Formats: sequence, C-alpha cells, structure tokens
Amino acid sequence: MRLEQLKYVIEVVMCGSINEAARRLYITQPSLSKAIKELEKELGITIFTRNSRGITLSPDGAEFLGYARQVVEQAELLEHRYFNTAPSQQMFSISTQHYAFAVNAFVEMIKKHGSLEYQFTLRETKTYEIIEDVKNLRSEIGILYLSSFNEKVMRQMLREEGMEFHLLFESAPHIFVSSQNPLAEKESVTLEDLEEYPRLSFEQGEFNSFYYSEEIFSTIASKKSIQVSDRATLFNLLRGLNGYTISTGILSSNLNDSNIVSVPLDEDETISVGWIVHKKTQLTRMARIYLEELEQAIRVYSS
Repeated sequence: MRLEQLKYVIEVVMCGSINEAARRLYITQPSLSKAIKELEKELGITIFTRNSRGITLSPDGAEFLGYARQVVEQAELLEHRYFNTAPSQQMFSISTQHYAFAVNAFVEMIKKHGSLEYQFTLRETKTYEIIEDVKNLRSEIGILYLSSFNEKVMRQMLREEGMEFHLLFESAPHIFVSSQNPLAEKESVTLEDLEEYPRLSFEQGEFNSFYYSEEIFSTIASKKSIQVSDRATLFNLLRGLNGYTISTGILSSNLNDSNIVSVPLDEDETISVGWIVHKKTQLTRMARIYLEELEQAIRVYSS
C-alpha cells in the first residue's frame, strides 16, 4: 500500500468520478482505476461499488477513507516539519441547508486556517442531496435541522444510511421579513397573521417530501407560495413582495441584507439544527476547525 494510492482514493471521493479525479491528478483513467483495484485486492475489501450510474463508496470503503485521510494528513505534517516541503493543497467539503451562519463559519475557517493552496467546497443545496453527499463522503459534514414533524423519519433515515446527527443549537421558530413589511413592527406573529403574505421556501427538486422541507409548518397550506433555489433570490423576494420565510431567527449582518429582520413566530415548535457525519469516518483537521468556527458564528449571530 502506497501513500499515493490513499491520495487517489481521497481524490475520487471528492470528485465523485474516476474520470474527473484522473484529470485532476494528471494521470490516465485506466491507470487510476488499476491503482485502486490493486489497493482493493491488497486490502481484501471493496472500496468502491461500481454500477451503470458511476461509483459509490462501500461500507468498507467509508471506513477506509477515514483512516486514509488521517494517514495522508499526518504524512504531510511530517514532510513539512522535517523536509521543509510546502504544505499540500488542503481539501474540505461541506453540504448545508441555506444558513448564513454556515457560510460565515466557512469564511472564517479559510481566513484563519487556509493555506496558500486549498480546494474547499461549500454546497448550499437540497436536503436529500446533503444526506447523499455525506453518505457517499463527497462532503465530510452536512448541516440540516430536525423538528417534531420530521425528526422520527429523518433519524431513521440517517441510521439506515450509517450517519449520526450532532446537535448544534435549538431555536424557537422566527420569520424573516423586510423591514418595510407591516409584520416587522410586531413583537411576535402567529400563523394566522401570515395568511395574506407570500410564503417563500427553498425548492427540493424531485425529492419534494414534506420531511425534506427546510421550513417548518410546510404541510400547512398557503394561498400564496413561492419556491426558490438560492438565498439571494429569497431575500430579494422578501423585499420586493413583502413575503416571509420561516427559519431559526439567526441573521448574519455580514451576509444577509440589513433590511431583513427577524420576528418570533408564536407557535409551539422547536427547530434543532445540527451536523451530520458518516459513522465510519473520523473528522479531518479542517472539519474540526470548521465546527469550531461554526459554533463561534452561532454564538455571535444568535446573541
């Protein structure tokens, strides 16, 4: 087993494709496939499951990846310490629902700990894709929420896919509205107060289950409903249409429009935001640093 082979496996997981990994590694696709198959034969395990849709990590592969990342990280630290080699390109990937504090933490991680070369990925994406990204280890960490409505189904799904949920914080629900919206002047609002306003939510694509919704109370019908795919569009519509969306109440002054305000929603519900991780992996150094920055961002913007 060679260190080079471990790096090959890590790159394939990051790319989700042997062809793309080969391109980034500047080797041919057959050479990369051969190196991985030789490693699988030597270890006596199947690292990647191959089918007509591509490749995915096997359960053994997920466990192996956790060790491989640690070995590569430690080898690079030794090389840098004793041979004065330049640090290699840092790699880290997360997938998250549309939370500004998750982006803030990502920014701070890079500002404080990013090396001269890095390959980081931040995916603000659909709930199903977050779970798939972490399941297949395209992302080390996923960020999503649980509520009394979706918790049982989501926890069962995570267990079946070999993942764990770690709580970051709990919050009462709030609405985000434009500062010009009449609701912005209220100390709190009810669902009945929202009936005449457009409800904005993030679309979930073909996996449009209520359990995957990023907003609680998604099963309650709305006379005016708009689905969007990104946070910038949502905030533009909050201003332009006097719409609202339901979230945690944590607003970032750095990334969110200063004309958007948070108002408590007077309903008996709790939003539990947390991060998910594959059970068979061990967090890399950059993942641990990101979680530290994430907790700091939550403290700052929730105070």
